[in-house]
Amino acid sequence: MTTGIVRTHDGVLYVGYNTGTAALTGIWRITPDGSVSRFVALPANTFTNGVGLDEHHGFLYLADSALGKVWRVSLRDRAVRSWATGRRLSPDKFIGANGIKLRNDAVWVSNYDRGTLLRIPIRRDGSAGTASVRASGLAGIDDFAFAGRDGAVLAALNPRSELALVRPDGTHTIELGARNGLSNPTSVAVREGRVYVPSAAYTTQRDPNLLVGRLSGHGTDGHGTDRHGAGDHRIHALRNPR
Repeated sequence: MTTGIVRTHDGVLYVGYNTGTAALTGIWRITPDGSVSRFVALPANTFTNGVGLDEHHGFLYLADSALGKVWRVSLRDRAVRSWATGRRLSPDKFIGANGIKLRNDAVWVSNYDRGTLLRIPIRRDGSAGTASVRASGLAGIDDFAFAGRDGAVLAALNPRSELALVRPDGTHTIELGARNGLSNPTSVAVREGRVYVPSAAYTTQRDPNLLVGRLSGHGTDGHGTDRHGAGDHRIHALRNPR
């Protein structure tokens, strides 16, 4: 199964690939000319879900849903290390660490089973600090995206077919749902004031789609970023392409 994907400035894609076999499981590299190769191997029992990029320092961060940890991979020498572990990252019954993003010298990770959004500081020496829960009550949280400088997050709640707006204080509201066309949404992207939410329809088996919405809020700068800090973000569904 192909999972997380990130793109570096030179157009190279790094993709998580999980097969349950040592021969193929790992992070794969796809160059702009179409060349495909395995960049690093990972244990067969891993399930790399989200992939986060810190291009400035030359690292990939991988959320492992099966083993409940975060891996770190060097883009320079391909060294792989277990970067963060612990109960807050582990699965309860099904899926643990899921989505992953980097922001302000910290790695943010969602935990699907526990319905939490975690922040793990990156220490000066590059090691992981203590994970803290920044939001809870987000049952079935999958991947997520930051909506502005104030730290607001848009989170896909997969089994509930909802998109949540998580405020910096940890409270959240549901902005979009099945009524808008969501069907097991898996991730969120924000670009130039637009919100893109793909629906996988894993369990609903109904209408896999891409929903496009508009992000609004005072002081937004066209990139979904609030120039003044705390924006009252709202999502307005625009269309549901078929």
